[in-house]
Amino acid sequence: MAAAPLSLGEQISEDLSCSICLELFTRPKVLPCQHTFCQDCLQDHAGRGGTFQCPICRKQVKLPGKGVAALPDNLMAANMCETLQNRATLSGERREQPQSENMCSFHPSKGLELYCKLCQIQVCEQCSEETHNGHGTTTIKKAVQERIPAVQALIHEGRNILGGYHSFMKGLGQTEKNLNRKKQETDKGIHQAYNQMVKKLEKRRDQLLSEAEKDHKKNLQKIQSGRDSVSADINELSAACGQAEQEMERKGKELLSQETILTLTVGKYRGKAAPTPVQTQPAVFQPTDTPVPVLGHVMVQSLPKAPIPAAPAARGRGHHHGNQRQSVRSLPSASIPPPRTRGPPPSINAVPKGAGHHQGNQSQKELQRVTFGGKGSESGKFNGPVGATMSGRGDLVFVADCGNQRIQVFNLQGTFVRQFPTVVPEEQILGQGSLPPLSTVTTTISDKKYMRPCDVVMDKIEKLWVVGSVSPANLAVQYNKHGWMLGKIDLKNSWWDRGVAVDTKRNHILVTDITGEWCLNGGDLYARVQVFRTDGKLVRTVDQHQGIGYPQYMNITVDGVGRILVSDWDNHCVSVYNKAGGFLFQFGGLGSGEGQLKHPCGICTDRAGNIIVADKGNGRVEMFDKRGKFLKHIATDMEGPQAVAMATQGHLIVTDCSSHTVTIFSNF
Repeated sequence: MAAAPLSLGEQISEDLSCSICLELFTRPKVLPCQHTFCQDCLQDHAGRGGTFQCPICRKQVKLPGKGVAALPDNLMAANMCETLQNRATLSGERREQPQSENMCSFHPSKGLELYCKLCQIQVCEQCSEETHNGHGTTTIKKAVQERIPAVQALIHEGRNILGGYHSFMKGLGQTEKNLNRKKQETDKGIHQAYNQMVKKLEKRRDQLLSEAEKDHKKNLQKIQSGRDSVSADINELSAACGQAEQEMERKGKELLSQETILTLTVGKYRGKAAPTPVQTQPAVFQPTDTPVPVLGHVMVQSLPKAPIPAAPAARGRGHHHGNQRQSVRSLPSASIPPPRTRGPPPSINAVPKGAGHHQGNQSQKELQRVTFGGKGSESGKFNGPVGATMSGRGDLVFVADCGNQRIQVFNLQGTFVRQFPTVVPEEQILGQGSLPPLSTVTTTISDKKYMRPCDVVMDKIEKLWVVGSVSPANLAVQYNKHGWMLGKIDLKNSWWDRGVAVDTKRNHILVTDITGEWCLNGGDLYARVQVFRTDGKLVRTVDQHQGIGYPQYMNITVDGVGRILVSDWDNHCVSVYNKAGGFLFQFGGLGSGEGQLKHPCGICTDRAGNIIVADKGNGRVEMFDKRGKFLKHIATDMEGPQAVAMATQGHLIVTDCSSHTVTIFSNF
């Protein structure tokens, strides 16, 4: 009974929320169809055209001569919104988000005021007495002071490595000067021999000059390749050291995370093999003294056998972890390191065919897309991109790379930013031990196990939740944006692939899976949606009692008003439930026609509440309104679309497990 007023208040707040921006109405305007929206939202939605469709019922609305401002005001909605805003307290949601970065994710009312030396993470006072009891703790300010020497050592080490690269670049410049001098000498000899011959040798002269120029270009290309192969390494090391220096001068808490980034960057080059020498073959002209009218030949000098120099250890103290011994090697001048393996640059295409097909006679517009990836294990490549989510600001894409057991991060242009492995300490798999920060540098292989991620989502406080399998357990693991493990939820009696979503209004974690008794001849298996709090406590379960059948695979999302939407692989449909788990309706059905689906996978919603589904079996991405009515085909030329996610700027992210790529649509 005590919860009734709160439930009523939430319902009133939802009824007074604009379906476009999902916030309380601002200058509410009512359309002829009686649907109400914010004046500014309608202005953006209607544009400059004389008519537009209502975002909810899709009825055509003709604007008055003076535009959106001339539409009738909804005075009742405006008064009720003002009343709700006047009742809001300073502890409401509007003040919660700016403070979330300094608050404990397990005890939201407690600030992160201490630093655990054993686990190397920031904790609140209650965490230090419970999870981190007996661990050595100190203040954040003192922890920053204690880490400064280690960061200084890393900066010194990075600068030493940079010195080797600078010597390498200087050697390339000197080699280029020698090549140019040799080229001038060769040209001079060719011209001197030509002046001794008659005009009938002119054609041969041009041939020889062409041969010399061709060889010279080859040598210059080798020089340029040498520059290109180390430029990215120089930029990466310089940026990491420079950022660490800035954070060290500020003496802020960001130095702790920057130390990890710098450790990873320097560690990547610490044991890197010494670059091989640049092999150039300058051409030398050999004139002929025979009476035969042949001007001569362009000869390429043979190369002496040059041994690959051993890379001397860089001066300065190496950064160690545990008892592992590591050394840093400097780069000899005029030598080229092995090229870094990178994915191909993202392709940007305008696709008028096979995409953006609208219902009815609406004209098609060119669909702008950026596609990147391809199958592989190097940075920027994928082996089964099964899930995707966006950062809170909408500027970064996080992709669950299942086969490579990692999360990769890209910007909206498809450029690779960083990655981290989805690892879990062995003592945490069965629910024991504390939570150390995880990284490829600070944790050895014997201390952790790799988890195959099935899906990923970002919660309201900018933390990632990844669901997957790590023998012998199935988990939902919480990481920060740089890959440090913060917590986990044990998914008991869970089978097969899982999907994950976040109810941002309540900060609940929703996980789909298959459960029941397993046997070789079939068994009593059924699908379910489990709703957890961030501390792992189960809130409710939506299962066969609420109409969920037995699909092989399900994906899930929560829309702006709290409805739960579940895609059903085996039954070729989408089921919609209210926020309490009560069944509302279902749409789809097996087929390839408009409104039909075949093995749907990923699902998400846009700002207007429209539903976007990855129709994997038909190789397309579909859009429905919030009631399940088909609106249009967004793309119809994909191989196997798997996951979909929306950015705050309106970009649509689609992963494709058949082509192992990710596509970002900027307009659809």
